Amino acid sequence: MHDLGSIMVELGGVLFLLGLVGHAASRFGISPIPFYLICGLAFGHGGLLPLGASEEFIEIGAEIGVVLLLLTLGLEYTAGELLVGLRRNAPAGVLDLTLNAAPGVAAAFLLGWGWRAAVVLGGVTAISSSGIIAKVLADLGRLGNRETPVVLSVLVLEDLAMAVYLPVLTALLAGQTIARGALSLAIALGAMVGVLFLALRHSAKVTRLVFNPASDRNDEILLLRALGLALLVAGVAQQVQVSAAVGAFLVGIALSGPVAEGAREVLSPLRDLFAAVFFVFFGLQTDPTQIPSALLAAALLAIAGVATKTITGWWAAKRAGIATLGRFRAGTALIARGEFSIVIAGLAVASEVEPRLGPLAASYVLLMAVIGPIAARFVEPVTRAVMRRRRAAATGPEKRLAPRPDTQPDVAGK
Repeated sequence: MHDLGSIMVELGGVLFLLGLVGHAASRFGISPIPFYLICGLAFGHGGLLPLGASEEFIEIGAEIGVVLLLLTLGLEYTAGELLVGLRRNAPAGVLDLTLNAAPGVAAAFLLGWGWRAAVVLGGVTAISSSGIIAKVLADLGRLGNRETPVVLSVLVLEDLAMAVYLPVLTALLAGQTIARGALSLAIALGAMVGVLFLALRHSAKVTRLVFNPASDRNDEILLLRALGLALLVAGVAQQVQVSAAVGAFLVGIALSGPVAEGAREVLSPLRDLFAAVFFVFFGLQTDPTQIPSALLAAALLAIAGVATKTITGWWAAKRAGIATLGRFRAGTALIARGEFSIVIAGLAVASEVEPRLGPLAASYVLLMAVIGPIAARFVEPVTRAVMRRRRAAATGPEKRLAPRPDTQPDVAGK
């Protein structure tokens, strides 16, 4: 057991360093997420300064961070908007899962790992990180962009698909009978439908649990009720093999009106704190000494993953009538992999399906978690530059003096 003083010293040092790193990242106008991940590598087992006393606290904080990220993301949208988005973007969700699982499945067979490992690695490469993407969209000020509901719809469809995939995978890896696996799946689907029903049909009642319009708003009470309800629903969802992220997101969706605005205001500082802890813990789970042996295969998978996610987001945004710039923003926003991929790989490692799968998955997810925020940050200036060059080449020297309507900022993409 570690004493309280040791925990406070380690935790205080980590948080202070994250503050310095975040400040430096903001000075350069980029997301601090990659730097948080690198700090986690430095503090993890095999790193430069391994943590011991505060690791358990950081793990709990990381789980709270994911819940807060998805809760505040859900507060941006109503239940009606969610339902319309899911119906409209169902084809994009199918394309997303199929196109992005294919590289993982193919890689497992090429490496000679067998069909169970192929099912696992396909899941690792298919699912984007809702936590990282939510943080990136908030950091870049894109929550109000036209393409953001498309991105969120794809993420929610992925998370709902995980409610089916995880129980099936758990039964598969544990060698359970078909009946036992079907029971686990039925429980997961029932819980998911129940939470979604409450969010869509009883939003006003859920809102009254958190906010009473007849009384003056109290930030303390609002914070405690909103956070408590989100953690409660997320915990129940996790217990029945449904994503805690889905539960927290649906709580945010269910809260509407003045309470949504007030909850965003009081939860934002808490979200930023625990989100940083989440990304550090993600790095803590990766042993740096295992990365070199898996780096080549992970890099090839990362190249394929960047391409397939960009295609998915671009196509989904095009179907929604969004302009070129918004399409590329949607595509790069989906690149990051994170918490779900680690959970899937962890199940496989625990069942000893393939000893080399753990290092490969960790290296792949780390690469994608770093590439994703960077690509999302720089896609807009790069796309604008390419579009300007193409327009200049198409108009010719004699026409460049006259202003053209299509040279105005890409308003449709916002």
